[in-house]
Amino acid sequence: DFATRKIAKHLKQTKEIIQNGDTFKTNTLSTFRNYELEYTVGVEFEEHTKGLDNRVVKTVVTWDGDKLVCVQKGDKKNRGWKHWIEGDILHLELTCEDQVCHQTFKKK
Repeated sequence: DFATRKIAKHLKQTKEIIQNGDTFKTNTLSTFRNYELEYTVGVEFEEHTKGLDNRVVKTVVTWDGDKLVCVQKGDKKNRGWKHWIEGDILHLELTCEDQVCHQTFKKK
């Protein structure tokens, strides 16, 4: 919703990514809300984005070279994200319709 997005853009987030083979667990932590996502690369699943924008989408994450690429199918077109690492920086590019947001996280 609109209010949640306005608050979220001012938060400092921490990302924790745990990999076990093709299975990933991603924790996004902030003082406002936390979000946990667990998935297996190449396997579509139903994702409930509770705590983010409160939508239900069909999600699949695949590798594109060294980038994890997520495609989310739901009521919004061209929705998803990409994660990749350059040095000690984790990049996150979020896309929804014609909007793109790029975030970076520095490894601790």
